[in-house]
This record gives sequence, structure tokens and C-alpha cells, in this order.
Amino acid sequence: MYDKESVIEYCKEEDVKFIRLAFTDIYGEQKNISIMPHELDKAFNYGISIDAFAIKGFNTGIKSDLFLFPNPDTLTLLPWRPLSGKVVRMYCDIKNPDGTLFVNDSRRILKEAIEYASKEGVTFKFGSEIEFYLFKRDEEGEPTLIPYDNAGYMDIAPKDKGENVRREICLTLEEMDLIPEGSHHEEGPGQNEIDYMCSFPLEAADDATTFKGVVRTVAERNGLYASFEPKPLEGRPGSGFHINFSLSKGDVSLNEAGTAGVIKHIKEITAFLNCKDYSYNRLGKMNAPKFISYGEENRTVLVRIPAAKGIYKRSELRSPDSTCNPYIAFALIIYAAMDGVLNNLSLDKTLDANRKENINFEMLPKTLDEAKEIARNSEFINKYLDKETLEYYLK
Repeated sequence: MYDKESVIEYCKEEDVKFIRLAFTDIYGEQKNISIMPHELDKAFNYGISIDAFAIKGFNTGIKSDLFLFPNPDTLTLLPWRPLSGKVVRMYCDIKNPDGTLFVNDSRRILKEAIEYASKEGVTFKFGSEIEFYLFKRDEEGEPTLIPYDNAGYMDIAPKDKGENVRREICLTLEEMDLIPEGSHHEEGPGQNEIDYMCSFPLEAADDATTFKGVVRTVAERNGLYASFEPKPLEGRPGSGFHINFSLSKGDVSLNEAGTAGVIKHIKEITAFLNCKDYSYNRLGKMNAPKFISYGEENRTVLVRIPAAKGIYKRSELRSPDSTCNPYIAFALIIYAAMDGVLNNLSLDKTLDANRKENINFEMLPKTLDEAKEIARNSEFINKYLDKETLEYYLK
């Protein structure tokens, strides 16, 4: 863990020449501004100014100044940058000129959800399984939709050409203290998955953002294009952003109540989990769920209850894709799960897809417009998202 003084000392001792101050726009796209080491004291004490007008969802009216304040405990070296004149990165809080937190800072939204759960003594853990395709580039270096290989699920080299790319990604993640657990070729041609350790919600959202950036960077270095699109190839498996979550109060697991809460509110939060029109091309096809159901060890349902024991017991929400902003997605999952906890909900057996007599399940929204309309009129969503944030997000 770093603080202000240790970050400044680290940059001196390690020949750091550039510090990237990172944040995301309202839709989860990572942004950054680079500063030199002599600006660090100013950054920690007064913030670094950015133009809100130029950032999606950050329109603040006539006055456009916002300020980035780096979180020292998120300091990490970017290992693909030069070793002489190193580059590091820190995630930031975003504040208004008067020092108040900016309403559309998605890290703020997640922090408030964590605090809400903490006041009830509930602790959450999140883990992400993010699928992606590797595509070739043309002679001009532009992305194509030609898969890097024609391998299938868990194939090996030489059929699996992505093996060395995944290895480089894993080693890069490890250097950034994001610990990989496993990697393999997925079902689609050129499709891959790398799983990494779960963590507390804010760190997990930072990790998901970091992961996507590392994958894109390593793919580029290998002359490839990494796509996180939910359905880049028609007739081929889509790519999900499967969200694993667990919650507890002391030593007591609250997973069932929390999962019941997420299922209760899933239609209301779908617009924040599947955020583009083309997100809905994936749902209902090739194991991507379209029905609101759950099942133990069942990979075709909305919520899978994996065969796991001890600290690995969790629920896996399988509908999200990488168009989502992980900070807002995790926040809404926390609020939905807490509704399940506070109202002592249990899983509705009629939604258990493993029971053969259960065949009439309600469906997820079929289109983004339908999902947006549900969210806009949701008492639950309007309770936990500021009106301004909601309107920007649903534009």
C-alpha cells in the first residue's frame, strides 16, 4: 500500500518520468492524462484539471473544470513502457472545483454502494471472466474480422495460436499485481479467456479496466486486434463479461439472499450490463442467457451456482458483456443483492432451470430500448443513481 509520500519517493528511486492519472467516462472507457514527477505534489493536494466538456457524460454546464485526485494505493508500473524513464499509473477520484465529488464519477458511484453495504456489516467480493477475440490486422495495420486461428474450446498449440499471446498477457498482469488464475482458448475461432483472482469491489472494477487495457496493448504488440465486442462474428459464440460475486456478514454467507435480490432486479439493471444495441445479438445464443433463471453448475442460465467450496463459493451472473462500465455494474449488483439481504429473500424454486418441470421463465429485455425504458421507470434505479447520471447513461 502506498501513500502520497511513498509514491513520490518511489518515482524518484525508480526513475519514473511519467505518471498516468487514469479514470473512466460515464460509459466505462478508460481515459488518462500524463504528468511529470514534479507535478505529483500538486496532484495530491490540489488535483489536476481536465476539460469536462470533452469527456462523454461529464458535461457540467458553462463551467467545465474538473480535477483528478490520484489514489496512491492504486500505483502500478506499466511494464510495457521503457525501463529507462518508467511510466506508472494511478486511478483517480474526480472532484468539482469546490472539492465535492463529481456526481458522474463512476468510481464514486461504486464507493457509495460499498459504503452502503458496509454500514449493514456486509462484505462483497467480485471476480470477472472476460472473453475476447483476437483478430488479424490488414497490411495498413487496421483491424479485420479475420480470426487469429480456427481453434475451439480448450484446444492446444499449434491449432491454438493465441497461446503465446495469453502467456504474455498473464505475465504482464502478474507484473502489475493482478494475479491470473488460468487461461484457455474459448469456443469461437480466435476467442480467448483469462481469469484472475477475485477481490473487493473497487479493486475488482479497477482490475477489470486494467485487464482490458493490458489485453489490447499486448495484442497490438503482436500485430493483432483484441475485440471485446459481445457478438463480433455472426453464427459464432459471443463474448461475455461474466461477473462472479459473493457476500457475507462475518463468517455467514449471504449468497442466496444476495443472488435472489440480483434476480429480482435483473431487468431493471440490464441496460447497465448490456449497453449497446448489438449487445442483444448475443443474448439467447450459444449459452448466453435470455431467460431469468438460475441453476447449479448450469452454464446456460442467467445465474450459475458453480460447484465450489469454501472461499470459492459464489454466484456467476452470465448476461453482462464488455460494453458495461464495471464500476456502475458492480454498484447496481451490490444494491440489488442488499435488497435481497435486507428483505431476507430466498431463491424462487420455480426459477431453477435444473428442475425439469420449470419451463416458463420470464425473459430478459430483448432490445436496448426496452432495457432503457425499464431502467428509466424503475424506482430501484432512480433510488440509487442520480438523475443526471441516469439521463447521461441512457442517452
